[in-house]
Amino acid sequence: MSLNFPLLLVIAVAVCGLLGLIDLLFLAPRRRAAIANYQGSVSQPEVAVVERLNKEPLLVEYGKSFFPVLFIVLVLRSFLVEPFQIPSGSMKPTLEVGDFILVNKFSYGIRLPVIDKKVIEVGDPQRGDVMVFRYPSDPNVNYIKRVVGLPGDRIRYTNDKRLYVNDQLVAEQLVGSEAGSLGSAELYKEKLGETEHLIRKEMSRYRMPPDQQWTVPAGHYFMMGDNRDNSNDSRFWDDPNIPRELHGMVPDRNIVGKAFAVWMSWPEPKLSHLPNLSRVGLIH
Repeated sequence: MSLNFPLLLVIAVAVCGLLGLIDLLFLAPRRRAAIANYQGSVSQPEVAVVERLNKEPLLVEYGKSFFPVLFIVLVLRSFLVEPFQIPSGSMKPTLEVGDFILVNKFSYGIRLPVIDKKVIEVGDPQRGDVMVFRYPSDPNVNYIKRVVGLPGDRIRYTNDKRLYVNDQLVAEQLVGSEAGSLGSAELYKEKLGETEHLIRKEMSRYRMPPDQQWTVPAGHYFMMGDNRDNSNDSRFWDDPNIPRELHGMVPDRNIVGKAFAVWMSWPEPKLSHLPNLSRVGLIH
């Protein structure tokens, strides 16, 4: 069973806050009354006795100590910035396996934690953004891909691996090559919207079937990985529980935020392979 960390965090903050409130309204007045009674019954109150009478219950002490820390974490994670680690190579060469990234949670609107309801409009995803979202077929799983299609766009990906947006061929420029799973892989510079970035193709791998076309419905987005031949993305999602016209589409309610920076890379988290900062920088 997947761990719902946002829900656990909200519960932890609520429990700690409730313990503090109970202490403020009920327990603390009782302690003060007990101290007053003791001080009135003796001529020379002992400091140790006063401290013992004023001591908070251990559970309350822990709750009040953890509350500010947990509350700050909740606010930062829910409304400002959330960290993620890249688990696969679907976004190569932009993101590598083991990259630790930061995701801006308010770029696309302020959402309530757990229920993810947008309460304040801030902005919408733009073509070319690198976006984290909950996988439509399993919302407990987070995916990261690049926004290719906006609501109303017509997307076409041909069998020779060329991308068209609204019947316009997306220009690309060959910039180099590297080793691939079946020979060499080619790196291209591509521009989507205002974003210029690198994509990766393995021309020796299987070719896409012809005439793959999609129209992006209102309130949805079409996503693709930069590693075009090694990415499980909108081109391939086929969920029988989702209406046919929504296959491959990411609804607005599934958006987590915009990935904007790599802050550390640790492909093999063990002592023999320490984290490095060589890939630190903004994500394009």
